[in-house]
Amino acid sequence: MEFKRIRDEVKSLSPETLRSDNSDYFEAVFIKGELVKLNARLTNFFGEPAWPSKDKLTSQMDEAIKDFGGIQGGQTLYFKGVGINSLFAMLWPWQDGVHTTIKIAYK
Repeated sequence: MEFKRIRDEVKSLSPETLRSDNSDYFEAVFIKGELVKLNARLTNFFGEPAWPSKDKLTSQMDEAIKDFGGIQGGQTLYFKGVGINSLFAMLWPWQDGVHTTIKIAYK
């Protein structure tokens, strides 16, 4: 399953804090020094970020991320449609400039 593959790749980078690790949702916190590796893994898996982008988010993207409050400036969204389902990763940088939360979900 695609979700398990990307979740396992991200976990292998040894996040600072593991918040949630379920069959369809993963959340962890990474420190700034790991973001280059994290973004490389996400880009390799998903392709270029859906946000920020010059393109508008699709309705499938908006629907998938609405339970997370959507996407805001400064945040990053990676997205892959999997049939009628969605697989995505959201990076939410903290105000401290050191930590970033990653949320990966399959809906």
